[in-house]
Amino acid sequence: MTTRSYLAGFGNQFSSEAEPGTLPQGRNSPQRAARGLYAELVSGSAFTAPRAQNQRSWLYRRQPAVVTGAYAPYEQPHWKSGAAQGVDFPPDPLRWHPIAIPEQPLDFVDGLRTIVVNGDPEAQTGVAAHLVLMNRSMQARALVNADAEMLLVPQQGELSIVTEFGILDLRPGEIALLPRGIAFSVKVQGPSRVYVCENYGAPFRLPELGPIGSNGLAAARDFLAPVAAYEQPQEQPYEIVRKFGGRLWHTRQARTPFDVVAWHGNLVPFKYDTAHFMVIGTVSFDHPDPSIFTVLTSPSDTPGTANCDFVIFPPRWMVAEDTFRPPWYHRNLMSEFMGLVYGQYDAKPEGFKPGGMSLHDCMVPHGPDAEAFDKASNAPLAPHKLEGTLAFMFESRWRFKPTAYAMQCGALDTTYADCWSTLKEGLR
Repeated sequence: MTTRSYLAGFGNQFSSEAEPGTLPQGRNSPQRAARGLYAELVSGSAFTAPRAQNQRSWLYRRQPAVVTGAYAPYEQPHWKSGAAQGVDFPPDPLRWHPIAIPEQPLDFVDGLRTIVVNGDPEAQTGVAAHLVLMNRSMQARALVNADAEMLLVPQQGELSIVTEFGILDLRPGEIALLPRGIAFSVKVQGPSRVYVCENYGAPFRLPELGPIGSNGLAAARDFLAPVAAYEQPQEQPYEIVRKFGGRLWHTRQARTPFDVVAWHGNLVPFKYDTAHFMVIGTVSFDHPDPSIFTVLTSPSDTPGTANCDFVIFPPRWMVAEDTFRPPWYHRNLMSEFMGLVYGQYDAKPEGFKPGGMSLHDCMVPHGPDAEAFDKASNAPLAPHKLEGTLAFMFESRWRFKPTAYAMQCGALDTTYADCWSTLKEGLR
């Protein structure tokens, strides 16, 4: 993978130019942008949003984004949006085995498969969880999602994400956050599998730390934004696929959308290496809530109850006193969609494989399988480090509904509930 330069700090005001002298400096706002470029403002928040939440960037580009053709519907039947496009299902825990990457040529757009949905993109609430199964790069093609920002969690394969702001290189263990409305194109080196959270609600931000204090969890400085880079004009037209109103549309334009020569602002794409996450605390008794593993949060209108939390379970020390180490059996208000990037998840040594997924909706009981329970109940309580693993969770206040594809793709584990069947009854 190519080594690139990046700008550090989540939420920072950045500036970057690929050609010297193309970025206006200070209060200098010229009648004409340098070298015949066009100034274009992209706002990721309402103009009157509080200063701390206001997101925008100025782009200086060869042609403004308005220079394009008319859009027509684009058929991609596997991309679903909002709870209305899910299917009804009983209150059972669900689990999926890894879905194989098809041999037919598929890029990021055509390889996307929606697994669970909630909320409504028109109301700017909720999220969708997708799995992208791809084996080819997007060729002279870009995606613009006007409905949501997109959080990419690669599970297999290395990616290069070309954006209007520059290029992000990504590998399993890293994540990328792509703002709503920004054009991007995904390049791959071979068969690749990527989990995606499509967030219709408030933009992801770093969580408040509360009693943890000023240090811990994900540090702002470890989020990296790309430096400005642009493509040279090419003879072939570019296809623009736009997600808009829960549907896909496309058009062709004569130029590349990646023609931004300079930019400044805080509405930018980021990448983050989960190896930098600072895990907090020991399990002294009971078990800490998974909120101590929150990397990013999308708040809702109810304080403390997220539209979506992005939570990871990375390598960590499992040092404890007389207590149970995996999560306890539990029923939660929040609904949990989970994936495994690599390694083994400690609460599910059987059946939950890298590339797999699970869904435990609001108040659906779940917890460690019988093997994990027995091991954790009888293990000597000595310092132990859990290594070589990375699981994650998209946790939402809204109930997830699986799609017809998820229920019919052949990967649904119909014996999932059996992992608890051998738990013995108490008072014996």
